Amino acid sequence: MKCDGRAISVVIPCFADERFDDVVDCVAALRGQTRPPAEIVVVVDHNAALLERLRGAVPDVRPIPNRESRGSSGARNTGIASTTGDVVVFFDDDAAPEPECLELLAEHYADAHVAGVGGAVAPQWHTRRPRWFPSEFDWVVGCSYRGLPTRPAALRNLLGANMSFRRAALEAAGGFSADMARRGRYPLGVDDTEICIRVQRSVPGSVLVYAPEALARHKVPRARETWRYFLTRCFAEGRAKAALTTISGSGASLSSERSYVVRVLPVGVVRGAADAVTRRDLGGVQRSLAIVAGLLVTSAGYASGRLRAMGERA
Repeated sequence: MKCDGRAISVVIPCFADERFDDVVDCVAALRGQTRPPAEIVVVVDHNAALLERLRGAVPDVRPIPNRESRGSSGARNTGIASTTGDVVVFFDDDAAPEPECLELLAEHYADAHVAGVGGAVAPQWHTRRPRWFPSEFDWVVGCSYRGLPTRPAALRNLLGANMSFRRAALEAAGGFSADMARRGRYPLGVDDTEICIRVQRSVPGSVLVYAPEALARHKVPRARETWRYFLTRCFAEGRAKAALTTISGSGASLSSERSYVVRVLPVGVVRGAADAVTRRDLGGVQRSLAIVAGLLVTSAGYASGRLRAMGERA
């Protein structure tokens, strides 16, 4: 179906057998859209058994193998090459868009300067949000975090679990970078940020719009509700941003992060302490401590990544 004259293709990268049901749920959510996509392609990342299983479960969708290198970038690039829509939308396999998500994303493409639009991503906790988990760090579980705009606004980068681009912009940028993809023990996982920076450089005058009203719900498994995962993910994010600076430069790579550290995190620490005093919420102290710990560990990851890069250049 065309949205405001633009056909929309949806690409869902997946790789893990245990996320089979999540993929089926994502496809079901796409079938219920107020503006259905022209096509849905599920790209299976080097997992033949999962590919065959999905072919039997979602026959009206195109499950295809990742034809590039292992990782999120290769899967996304395969999806781009295998679709024809003017706009390509990417959802994580464990994210399910709300019924109006595609319609709300599509509305912003009426502006010719808009090269990409991304929606909000809300966490769907396996049990419930841990009392110690600060909303300022919801990016740890791949979701929108406190500090992002609450109304449509131009941003440096979109959230990978719910993002879209004009096909022409993706082609001008040359697709996703395999060097920035999520894989391995310390996954970089910043291919979404890197492509956003490159799209805006490749298409002069273009903007990316964050549209929080276009919502997808992202499942958070029990294993990600732990301090261990929180700190590991923070360290990995620091290393990823260090790698990104070597490609995109520290100006573009860290512009949003500087504002986040200076403006958002101090307020979060104070808010947590105030909750402990005024509401007798002991979780407030824990959230404040988690913000400080998250910042320190992310900074350590960044320093580690920079030192590693310097060593490789030496």
